[in-house]
Amino acid sequence: MNRRRFLSASTGLPACFTTMAGGTATSAEKSNPLGVSSYSFWRFRNDDFRPIEVCLDASAKMGFDGLEILQRQLVDTSPDALNKIKSHAFALGLDLMGYSTHQGFLSPNETKRDKNVKHTVDCLEQAYRLGIPTMRVNTGTWGTSKSFDDLMANKGIEPPLEGYDDESGFAWVVDAYGSLAQEAGKRGVVMGLENHWGLGRSAAGVIRVIEEVNSPWLKATLDTGNFLEKKYDQMEALAPYCILVQAKTYYGDGTWYTLDLDYQRIADILNESGYQGWISLEFEGKKDVLSGIESSLKMLRSHF
Repeated sequence: MNRRRFLSASTGLPACFTTMAGGTATSAEKSNPLGVSSYSFWRFRNDDFRPIEVCLDASAKMGFDGLEILQRQLVDTSPDALNKIKSHAFALGLDLMGYSTHQGFLSPNETKRDKNVKHTVDCLEQAYRLGIPTMRVNTGTWGTSKSFDDLMANKGIEPPLEGYDDESGFAWVVDAYGSLAQEAGKRGVVMGLENHWGLGRSAAGVIRVIEEVNSPWLKATLDTGNFLEKKYDQMEALAPYCILVQAKTYYGDGTWYTLDLDYQRIADILNESGYQGWISLEFEGKKDVLSGIESSLKMLRSHF
């Protein structure tokens, strides 16, 4: 734990600890630790930043408290490779605080859904090996859009497969996460269902899955950039279920869209819900990656 994190955490100590030096105890709010997603560096295209070690070094130099790893960014998920990443982070004084994964359960094909369950179990094992306490998961999408660009052009809305409806989808998703919650519990890794298109496009959809699964090992990952209507109302609804917050920024404008996000309002929503956990930056702007991330960190520090 570095000095900044210690000073942040020490605000919750009993008064006797804060007055031993002869001073008067004062109350202070605990600040949220700030991490950054490795996605912010790599963005699926900048291979100079694909190695997680490069992202770790840059994050530590900038002053982040931790790194969230995008699982698809890893070129090697063997135990030896994961152990090396964990050791590298520890040497830098950085927490590995999130594991962002992809899976999809919106398919009538049971074999396909089972394959995604197995993939998610493998990811849970990887997170456990890395010592990461929470893992981002998805409902998946229907796959009826021509491309991701097409999905974004339609604000994440797409029709179900012919002959099926959202009710069918919810049944598949709840069934999958019901079994996955048991696997997550064995490893002590809390899954965070993200508001990430598909049935998770709305706070109501995410909450429905969480409540129907009804397990302490399935909570929510709140992405501030994925609510395109009534965003603050939806953040307020999802905040009580939250295990991790992914904070989007768009310096230089975004690739698919740009949101004008009021982070003081978001910080107030999270504070009122009692959320004290991690804020993980996801930089999606067109500005130079390093300067955009540094600007984002400065802004987030001012609010969290």
